[in-house]
Amino acid sequence: MSAQQTLRRTPVQTVASVVALVFLLVGVAGFIPGVTTGFDSMTFAGHHSEALLLGVFEVSVLHNVVHLLFGAVGLLMARTAANAVAYLVFGGAIYFVLWLYGVIIDLDSSANFVPVNDADNWLHLGLAIGMIGLGAALARSAKTVR
Repeated sequence: MSAQQTLRRTPVQTVASVVALVFLLVGVAGFIPGVTTGFDSMTFAGHHSEALLLGVFEVSVLHNVVHLLFGAVGLLMARTAANAVAYLVFGGAIYFVLWLYGVIIDLDSSANFVPVNDADNWLHLGLAIGMIGLGAALARSAKTVR
């Protein structure tokens, strides 16, 4: 393989990198007063946090750190096409499970430790469908690189 072929990124690597960067931006934004309303009421974890990213999505320190970690892992996995596919598909599966969890639990109970609200739940479902769909649709481009 030539150096130019080695440096070329597949579409799935580009998409996984963009998704990962969005998670990093969301994680950082969750710590910015103004972007996050009720910032002074943010807790480490639990449903008592009244901090809302963009005034809509419930966040806590733990929730923001999870976004940052999810983004960092995504950037690392986007280094290869196969790992980029895995990041999108398995990451989407994680968000699907998180959506199920958010729908099943009582949002006002201690089980809501992340925390999530209805807006988060629907966003998680959208992320699950989008990430799995992109990973599956772009998996073919990863195979042509090998």
